[in-house]
Amino acid sequence: MTANCESGVSLLMEYLEGALAPDVSASLEEHVARCERCAAFVESYRRAPAILRAATDAQLPPDLAQALQKWLRARLS
Repeated sequence: MTANCESGVSLLMEYLEGALAPDVSASLEEHVARCERCAAFVESYRRAPAILRAATDAQLPPDLAQALQKWLRARLS
């Protein structure tokens, strides 16, 4: 199999989980090494869990949290 941008995207999750056959993984890695766009795409997927963890650790300031709750209650009423 020769990897290209389209096939790489469709195989990305399996690739990152190490679930691809070795020859498919090698072909994908070869493509990513030559394709700046795909390399950035793969890197963004690798970084996503850490970014999400950091975002969920953030706390809203109490006054902003109260204002948001008030706004949501008004919209749901």
